[in-house]
Amino acid sequence: MNALIFRGNEPIERIAPNDRGLAYGDGLFETLLADQGELVWWDRHWRRLSAGALRLAIELPEERVIKSAALELAQRRRAVIKIILTRGESGRGYAPVSAPGTIIVSLHPAPAIQDAPIALRWCRTQIARQPALAGLKHLNRLENVLARSEWTSSDYADGLMCDGQDDVICATSANLFIYRSRRWRTPDLSHCGIDGVTRQWLLESVPDVLVERMSREHVMQADAVFVCNSVRGMMEVNRIENINLPECRAFKELQQRFLACNPAFATG
Repeated sequence: MNALIFRGNEPIERIAPNDRGLAYGDGLFETLLADQGELVWWDRHWRRLSAGALRLAIELPEERVIKSAALELAQRRRAVIKIILTRGESGRGYAPVSAPGTIIVSLHPAPAIQDAPIALRWCRTQIARQPALAGLKHLNRLENVLARSEWTSSDYADGLMCDGQDDVICATSANLFIYRSRRWRTPDLSHCGIDGVTRQWLLESVPDVLVERMSREHVMQADAVFVCNSVRGMMEVNRIENINLPECRAFKELQQRFLACNPAFATG
């Protein structure tokens, strides 16, 4: 892994042992695709990181510094860029201090293009409701880690997670959409879950998407299901555990529109 680290706008050699990201998960992160010298959806990712930093009152370095670091690492390769922002260094104790934020910009291999439909499973691990953190891509992702540790078989590409009221929220590393009664629908994330960048694009670009509470029954009775994130794009689901899902023209049409507008997800 190649990485560049900053304290505020200044480059540093290493993460301090008393960094609050290590001690408390006090921070945010973004994961985005780089392709042919372009940082895909950079403006959307930076906007979400800035909004999250404002909500958590974390000092954010200048955009030009971090974007330049990401482009330097990616060059013209197809790769994944991960940006971690922490509150910076402090002494022991939860009380936040005013300090320059720490930023880690790292380079990772890009996954292969996902052409074939995928299978999902249901996770036992639940997502806790916490409206103060809902929508944020914060560093406290132990629920996702526990959920992803529930299986090792390659039969399933991801798992679906519910909250404590058994409302379906997301996959472990992606947002969820279903097609039911001739409408695209996605779970309400008012209480928990990450408001993904691809999800945001779809909500802005597809008319009449319903944001609603979603039960397991709604998912299993859907005419089409897909999950999405900002590295893999849209991934069609053709099976959830032992239930097969039919092919659906609505998904193919939406996917073609998505790829026409965002060709980086169709290259490589």
